[in-house]
Amino acid sequence: MTTDLSHGWDAVADAFMSARSDVGTDVVRRWATHLPSGGTVVDLGCGFGEPVTRTLIGSGLAVWGVDASPTLVAEYRRRFLDCPVACEAAEASALFGRSFDGAVAVGLMFLLPEADQRRLIARVARALVPGGRFLFSAPRQECAWDDVLTGRPSRSLGEAAYREVLEAAGLTLADQRTDAGGNHYFDAVKA
Repeated sequence: MTTDLSHGWDAVADAFMSARSDVGTDVVRRWATHLPSGGTVVDLGCGFGEPVTRTLIGSGLAVWGVDASPTLVAEYRRRFLDCPVACEAAEASALFGRSFDGAVAVGLMFLLPEADQRRLIARVARALVPGGRFLFSAPRQECAWDDVLTGRPSRSLGEAAYREVLEAAGLTLADQRTDAGGNHYFDAVKA
């Protein structure tokens, strides 16, 4: 048996691309204003790049993508020729062996098991420059459910646990937002 590093997303890639909307772009665009002009961002769980990578590029940022779905990465490469992208699991990614001004993980964090969420936050913190920011989406409350597209378990650790994990990694929760679709975002800053 082989392990599906995409956690079921490659199997539903076409359905995901058809269903993805622009909900949340206002939050991403506002977050991007806190980064330096021409700054660098890694989009974790980038999928096919819509709408997050496109919004970041439109905000004048250089973007690197990471996603474990070969189908979604192929489409990302087709759409964003100038953006490096790695086909690998975000929670195990070397993050291109470089530092970034920002990192985003929209629609990814809660799809990972708790231990992987904690490891990913620590990995991102190490890759951020001082003052760098990490934006990720997850329900504010602790909860669990089955993902609509993949049918796999999803879990939010909740605000208190995310705050604790962020602080242990050297990040401070600076802001929280909710988009028009009711999705909650955590914005953390590296000291």
